[in-house]
Amino acid sequence: MDDEDAADWRALSAGDPHGLARLFDRHEARLFRHAARLLTTREDAKDAVAVAFFELWRRRDSVRLVDGSPLPWLLNTVSHTARNLERSARRYRALLGRVPAAAAVAAPEAPDETGALAALRRLPEKEQSVVVLTVMQGYRETEAAAALGIPVGTVKSRLSRAKARLRGELARLEVLS
Repeated sequence: MDDEDAADWRALSAGDPHGLARLFDRHEARLFRHAARLLTTREDAKDAVAVAFFELWRRRDSVRLVDGSPLPWLLNTVSHTARNLERSARRYRALLGRVPAAAAVAAPEAPDETGALAALRRLPEKEQSVVVLTVMQGYRETEAAAALGIPVGTVKSRLSRAKARLRGELARLEVLS
């Protein structure tokens, strides 16, 4: 991606926490915007970004770079973390729903599960990762394949299936409106 990422990655790989700090400063805002699109609360989006950078440090020996940058790997990790946080929040809300509520306390509201982002969240995880990297973040199919560790043909087929599913979901939502 750029020489700064490559230099900071070399430092991070050698165990220098300053390399991680510089990568964080450079990419945190973009990762936060991505997480905020996938999650319902700002705090969860911050947590997803923090987890991604923690995992980058922890797994620095096995991270796949694209053009010398860990950004695609970070985007994919934020997506996985966001999915896990949403799943956990749904379980928590379901648990609260089974507990008898006091008369004065309103039940927590579920997030709006309509629209394009909700349709994206309902895609299988593998297809969602390809859509996030190629469509939402603008990476080429070859770069997405390198980041995910899969062949380019697999990226193309997953992207095709995901787009077909999204078209169907959005057409269904349009009819219901």
